[in-house]
Amino acid sequence: MSRFRALWQASLNATKKALTWNLEDLIPPSEKLIFSFNSKEELKKWHLYSDSEYGGLSSASLEITDAGNGLKGVFSGNLSLEVSEGSKWNITRSGFCGMRSKKFDGFIDLDAYDTIALKLKGDGRCYISTIYTENWVNSPGQLEDNSWQAFVFVPKDNWYITKIPLARYLPTWRGNVIDAKLEMNQSRILGMSLSVNAEGGIPGTRSGAGDFKVEIDWIKALRTQ
Repeated sequence: MSRFRALWQASLNATKKALTWNLEDLIPPSEKLIFSFNSKEELKKWHLYSDSEYGGLSSASLEITDAGNGLKGVFSGNLSLEVSEGSKWNITRSGFCGMRSKKFDGFIDLDAYDTIALKLKGDGRCYISTIYTENWVNSPGQLEDNSWQAFVFVPKDNWYITKIPLARYLPTWRGNVIDAKLEMNQSRILGMSLSVNAEGGIPGTRSGAGDFKVEIDWIKALRTQ
């Protein structure tokens, strides 16, 4: 009988242990790596765009290089305010380039996080960080993803980790801020981009036509609260 009781007690303890919730197991990690530019395979995840698609003369490239401290991404090029002669596009502005990630296989869920962090080494220009989410703002039938943007100032010549609260990203449509109170769908992230314009941005930062260059180590999501 005592043996039966011992087996029963052991079984009961095992059941209690299995049903005991460990709070730490339920809380996601404090950071989530989204992109790491430490391999040339990373290039397959991105594509470039610029005003050259619409008659502008800007150009950009994305490379993975080793400057002596490991492999890093290098997004660089030239911003031009000129428009090619005879262009069929009636563009109102030029002077922009960007690198956009290809759509994730499904979605990235960032609901547990409140900040995007980027480790960058820049040129003193102001860049734009964009998050693309599943369409729930535009009219049904439109194929465009919703875009949320925030400015990123990248100090010149030094590695810098910039942290952007997700609440600071504003909803935009074709580069213009949507004047409405909207909430980002953080559980349905489709992709991201980093872009640069010749004009606009944070006052006091480098602007205008000419070369640009920013080195990228990684992009992460953080939970700071």
